[in-house]
Amino acid sequence: MATLATARDVNAIEAPVTWKAYLICAFASFGGIFFGYDSGYVNGVLGSKVFIEIIEGPGAGALTGPHQSLIVSILSAGTFFGALIAGDCAELIGRRLTIILGCLIYIIGVILQVASHGLGLLVAGRLIAGLGVGFESAIVILYMSEICPRKVRGALVAGYQFAITIGLLLASIVDYFTENRPDTGSYRIPIGIQFLFGLVLGVGLFFLPESPRYFVKRGKIEKARASLSRLRGQPGTSEYIEAELSEIIANEEYERALIPSSGWVSGWANCFKGSLWKSNSNLRKTILGTSLQMMQQWTGINFIFYYSTPFLQSTGAISNTFLISLIFNLIDTVCTPISFYTMEKFGRRVLLIWGAFGMLSCQFIIAIVGVTVGFNKTHTVGTGATATSVADNTGAVNAQIAFIAIYIFFFAASWGPGAWIVIGEIFPLPIRSRGVALSTASNWLWNTIIAVITPYMVGQGEGNLQSSVFFVWGGLCTTAFVYAYFLIPETKGLSLEQVDKMMEETTPRTSAKWVPHETFASQLAAGQARLDEKVIMDVERKGSVY
Repeated sequence: MATLATARDVNAIEAPVTWKAYLICAFASFGGIFFGYDSGYVNGVLGSKVFIEIIEGPGAGALTGPHQSLIVSILSAGTFFGALIAGDCAELIGRRLTIILGCLIYIIGVILQVASHGLGLLVAGRLIAGLGVGFESAIVILYMSEICPRKVRGALVAGYQFAITIGLLLASIVDYFTENRPDTGSYRIPIGIQFLFGLVLGVGLFFLPESPRYFVKRGKIEKARASLSRLRGQPGTSEYIEAELSEIIANEEYERALIPSSGWVSGWANCFKGSLWKSNSNLRKTILGTSLQMMQQWTGINFIFYYSTPFLQSTGAISNTFLISLIFNLIDTVCTPISFYTMEKFGRRVLLIWGAFGMLSCQFIIAIVGVTVGFNKTHTVGTGATATSVADNTGAVNAQIAFIAIYIFFFAASWGPGAWIVIGEIFPLPIRSRGVALSTASNWLWNTIIAVITPYMVGQGEGNLQSSVFFVWGGLCTTAFVYAYFLIPETKGLSLEQVDKMMEETTPRTSAKWVPHETFASQLAAGQARLDEKVIMDVERKGSVY
């Protein structure tokens, strides 16, 4: 291995962005469709008459709260464990192969769900599919963060959230056109379509390069060079490739000295080392990543996408609740691409702060209107078996629906993509795969908790909170607003290696003013123009799965 060129200029550590880089990252983000579609199709299926009677028996008009909770939440339970397992797999076999393995597991789960004709096999299939979604939801973010050019990393990783919204939208469209089928196709068609998503992503990833940062961590420098060359569209001997590779190698040496690992246990233990009061400690970063994903779930967005159909049906004011659900998903999909521009123009921190403020404002308006003149004020029409509950003030209900749409806009343009972008940027290489896995697992843990408790909060035979549930989401969005102001750093425009240095030298509230002042490679090379061969050989020798 010869020496590598280094760059003293902090802006010269990466090749110019090419269309090839955009296309590779865009395809990787396709994995978000799994997440979105699998989360979204269940919303419509829960309202399907055929599905309800298969689960509850002939003549049943709705799923019981426990069955509804189990069917929705079991997927999230699978994803929680899938994300944690994927953190180790990504270190053992690589980011790319871990995602492919997740696709295979996902396909098996889909097959079981399609074959089901009752609760047992359906739940088993959703659990297994959840494992696969856990694999891809954790590692696609990791993979994209490590291969994307720094200048457009926020926009490209936001593409993952956009893919989630496309998945949700597709699920709504499929639900809308299958809801009135008189046979099992009303739920088997929405489930079966997922098979194609797993097949396309799994096959396509065979043709994409592995993350160069994974190869550096494993001590395979020449493979890292080849991978970086493919990603940046430059020859392997290009100064751009050598400068970026030198920076990754130098940062790996720096971080390995700070975060030594001797095995599997210490590899996980490193995620929790350091002081809670030091902004650059591993513990602080792990808490930041896991709590950020928790906050994203606390916004209440999945209440809309999981339960909006049965919730709106309960008001009697909406003639076609499936159509309203479809519109909500369409708004989410159309508004998310706004973040492609704003994440790089204004930054992650600003959008998360103001996004939370916009959401809490909408949530409290929805709640106040609902308990005074909206959802909560109803009267009964008809008698006996034909009796239905109808809202007293349809205009007020329509206003609530409008503010739900505005709330979705704020989420789609801020917390939807922002939370995924930040967790892919804040962890140093030695703990990155496990840190992202823990953060993603936190998202799914809270996704599960919310999916379990929501039917009991709003079910007519349970808590029956009606519009008052939006006071809960509004209060949690207020917490997210305060959290973002005090704890979220600004990572816009920095390489993953520069993010480490920024978090070491600033606080979240001052991070936006920080500018990189030297490269890791020039520091390690002691001002020389090239990185010494001994340093490179040392990284190769120390390369480790841990």
